[in-house]
Order: sequence, then C-alpha cells, then structure tokens
Amino acid sequence: MSVEAPLWRALAGYRVLTSAYAIAVFSWNSDAYARPLPGAVYLAVLALWTLATLGHVSSAERCTPRFLAADLAVALTGVLITPLADTRDAVGPTLPSVWVAGAVLAFAIKGGWRWATAASLIIGAANVVERGELSRDTVHNILLVTVASIGIGYVVEVARVSERTLAEALRIEAATRERERLARDIHDSVLQVLAMVQRRGSALGGEAAELGRLAGEQEVALRSLVSGGPGPQPPASPPASPPAGRLPGPRRSPRPPSGPAPDGGPVDLRSLLAPHAGHRVTLAEPGAPVLLPPRTARAVAAAVTAALDNVRRHAGAQARAWVLLEDEPDAVLVTVRDDGPGIPAGRLAAAEAEGRMGVSLSIRGRLRELGGSAEVLTIPGQGTEVELKVPKHD
Repeated sequence: MSVEAPLWRALAGYRVLTSAYAIAVFSWNSDAYARPLPGAVYLAVLALWTLATLGHVSSAERCTPRFLAADLAVALTGVLITPLADTRDAVGPTLPSVWVAGAVLAFAIKGGWRWATAASLIIGAANVVERGELSRDTVHNILLVTVASIGIGYVVEVARVSERTLAEALRIEAATRERERLARDIHDSVLQVLAMVQRRGSALGGEAAELGRLAGEQEVALRSLVSGGPGPQPPASPPASPPAGRLPGPRRSPRPPSGPAPDGGPVDLRSLLAPHAGHRVTLAEPGAPVLLPPRTARAVAAAVTAALDNVRRHAGAQARAWVLLEDEPDAVLVTVRDDGPGIPAGRLAAAEAEGRMGVSLSIRGRLRELGGSAEVLTIPGQGTEVELKVPKHD
C-alpha cells in the first residue's frame, strides 16, 4: 500500500466533516445573517460538491490539476460571497469556514509544499479581500493554513522519495540474490568443467594444452562476470600442472544427491548426506530423521558437497574428512572438518577478490538465503572446520 493512501482517506473524511461543520455554523447563526439565501444556496452547492468529488480525493491519479483548480474556485467563491450574506459581519467565519483548508491540503498531497504554498496564499488573499483589511485574526488564520499545508506537503514529498528508494533497494536486493544464485550454479557446474579441461589439457600437452589454455582464459573471464566486482579484473593465470597431492581428475559437482519427497513434504537430511560417506569421509548422524523443508535440505546438502569438494581440492587426495550432523531444538547444525594443512591467513578474502566464489557463494550464500550462517575455522597445519547452521523454518 502506498504511503499516501492514508493521507487521501484522511482528506476525504476531513472534507465531509468540515462541510457538515460549515452547514451547522450557518444553521446555528441563520438569524444573524442579513441575507441568508445566498449563504444557503452556496452551502447546498458545497455539500453536493463535496459528496460528488469524494472519488477525486482518493488517490493522486484521480486528483487532477483540473479538479484542484475547480475545488479552489469553489473555496474562493464561498469566501468572497460571504459579505453578501453576512453584511454586518455579525457571524465572523466565512461561509465555507474551515472547509477551505481541505482544498489547500489537496494541493499539498498532490503536488507537495510548493503547490500548497501557492494555494494557501491565494486563499489568504481572498480572506483579506473579504475582510477589507489585514487584521490580526486574518493573519493568524492565513499563517495557520499556510504552515500546516507546507508541512504536510513536505512530508508527502519525503514519503514519496522514501517509497521510491525502498522500491529500488528491494529491486536491487532481488537482482543481487538472483545473481548469486546463478553464480553458484555456474560455479557448481561450468567453472568446474573448465578447470578440469585446463588441468587435463596441461597434463596431456600438444593440442590439448592449447585447449586447456583457452579453457583457463574462459574460466577467469566467467569468474569475473559472475563476481561482478568493479574495476579491472585480474589477468588470466597461465595453465599449470596440478600440484602434487591434488586430485587430477574431475570433481563431483556440488549438487544434492536426491530431490524432495514425492509428496512435497519434509526431507530427511540424512538421506541427502549419506552418499558422501566413504573411505575418506566419515559421516556421524543422529538415529532419528532430521526433517527439513525440501528447499532447505537441498541447499544444506549442496553446501556440504561444496565443502567436501574444497577438501578434495585443497587438502589433497589423502586427506580425511568428518561430517557431523546434529539436530538441535531450533536449528540443524552440520560440521565438516578435515585433517589438511589448513587455509593460510587472508586466502579466503584473496580468492573472493579473484572471483573464486566457492566459499562465499556455494557455501555462505546458500546458508544466508535460508537465514542461517556458515563459519570457517582454520588453523595452519591443523585442518579446517566449516560449521553450517540453518534454522528450522521455511
């Protein structure tokens, strides 16, 4: 709902109440008017105008400049013909009384404080003409209406800017989240294949080495694209043979090994993590099912797969890993620990700056979308521990 909608509803109510108030003042002082007929005719027209134009003060789109001009003309007419009915100035208030403020407020809500200033000054000039002098009461009423309308007009302008800013922020956030999702998918598939081609090509030599070099260049370019960072991107690294101890073969894509339950109900996270258990990976899990919504379970399983993939890539083929699944009262905790050499200080930040988004997107990004967290703890020479925590809700 627009921030202006309550103001338009309040304005419509104000116009109805103030028109009724003007009629009540006229009726109460009808004997004091020297010529009550012009006043009665005007107030009848005012009541009909107010009721007939309620739709025009329901939104900024329907409150057109033509309506505002006509509404201001009705207010001015009532102020200027007041001496015809109240010839001895026995009653005091003009025929429309405080209804004229509604016409000025319509300018304020529609066009902001500048429009409100112009309309209030026109009403003020009409009041001076009606009184024939610039009395203290007249000045007081003019200042009251002017200050109130300018204040409301300024608030409306600020509210509109804030609303546009919020809408833009939400649009940017949605675009960023979609970009991160696409970047994770690319990291989990295309970049893995390009890295494998680069390594295999360098190992085979000949024409395959040239193919590996091209794959390496495309990998760097694609990483730069998905990272989206400003400024120049780092140049392509020359192809190199895989370091000793690293797995030279293709890596398993970090995708969950199975989908959601056929009926769309909760998924037992244990079944998604079970395929990881093997000679080098030890899986410890509770005896009871660990049920999570399908989307949450798939994301956690993919993050665990990405963590284990990092173990195989960086800790060496002989490294061992331990996966501990814990079912807490309000959250699910998965810990992935290895006995590798650990991560050098500053390596994660440097990798992210180079466009290598494995930890920031494949792991932390997934958990952040679920309202969870991913912590990486490492001590050089003592291995690395990745702690994934996700709350138990959709």
